[in-house]
Amino acid sequence: MPTIDAERVLRDLRYLRTLGAYKTGVHRPALSPEHLASMNWLKTELESLGHEVTIDGIGNVFGIAPVEGRKLLGGSHLESQNYAGWLDGPLGVVYALEAARAVKADAPLAGCAVDVAAWCDEEGHFGNFVGSRSGIGQLSEEEIDAAVDRTSGTPMRDALEAAGLGGRPRVVVDPARYVGFFEAHIEQGDWLEANKLKIGVVSAIVGSRNFRIIFEGTQNHAGTTRMAIRRDAGVACARLVMAIEQLFPTICGERTVWTTGRVTLSPGDPSIIPGRAEMLFQFRDTDAALLDRMEAALRDLVARADREGPCKVTLEQQRKGMPAQMAEHFQAAVEASAEARRPGCHTRMPSGVGHDAQVLARIMPAGMMFVPSIGGISHHWTENTSDEDIVFGAQIYADAAGRLLKG
Repeated sequence: MPTIDAERVLRDLRYLRTLGAYKTGVHRPALSPEHLASMNWLKTELESLGHEVTIDGIGNVFGIAPVEGRKLLGGSHLESQNYAGWLDGPLGVVYALEAARAVKADAPLAGCAVDVAAWCDEEGHFGNFVGSRSGIGQLSEEEIDAAVDRTSGTPMRDALEAAGLGGRPRVVVDPARYVGFFEAHIEQGDWLEANKLKIGVVSAIVGSRNFRIIFEGTQNHAGTTRMAIRRDAGVACARLVMAIEQLFPTICGERTVWTTGRVTLSPGDPSIIPGRAEMLFQFRDTDAALLDRMEAALRDLVARADREGPCKVTLEQQRKGMPAQMAEHFQAAVEASAEARRPGCHTRMPSGVGHDAQVLARIMPAGMMFVPSIGGISHHWTENTSDEDIVFGAQIYADAAGRLLKG
């Protein structure tokens, strides 16, 4: 199997940690100067390996090895959530980079190669998987025109122009070139750590449904309006939340999760009955049919609440992300690699969050693997993984890449 350089893996990740450093994590939003610095760093590293490198018109980085044999596409993303962790994304890019180096140096794999991709904005600063969807030809120019940064409101076109990427063509991956796409990631949960395991073999990636539910009542004085005639939008919202909590446990799957992520009352004063309320609601599972049934149930609850009053209730779908199954032979390659190095250290498990691999799975076989997250923390600057687990994961990734390339 290809042999990695452990110190180089850690050195690469620690260098990326300096780009947008925030406490023990990073603040590296998509298309920020710090993100551009990380993209240019990757470009330099890939060029030193002999890859032909392109940073395209959406901010994706592609490193293409000049060989004609079997090829694997690996990678993840380099930007971060705001004021968040240092490994969410970069770990998968560095693993792919190191696997590309190791495969090139491995004589039995002569003629094979790992191409590397860093997809722009997996974290959704401008939208939903804009980089990987562009990379498979499923992002329209109209979507880019409409995209704005969720924090600053900057149009994506302006951000691309400021980054020097405006007007560049966008690269679309040719799936016929690859045995598939392989992504590594921190788990972003505590299952591996809690069970003293080292490698998660991802079986499927969840799909999610996101909704905004709006309640329209009557704003009035809290001291003079009789309870019997109130049309309190806040109460209507609370009742729907409780109706969901009563119904969903009876129809969900073993790993289904749902969250009321935000409730806003207007005008939000203790002496004023809320005339309007809004809640953001989401549920996730790996079973598309189950997601459809849960959406139908939610729509029924909203329709009943609207029908029974006293407030008008409407539902708007904000996002519909489809789940993806990971290819069986990718799972088998990761399992065999982990078992050979450390028997019993691995488990199959679904991913409870979205990743670029589920987008690439639309056009080619795809696989994912996880390494432990200390305390299960992610999307926070305290996110971390031990050096030992980082290095072990990098070797398993390279081993699995070798197995996939050998066929």
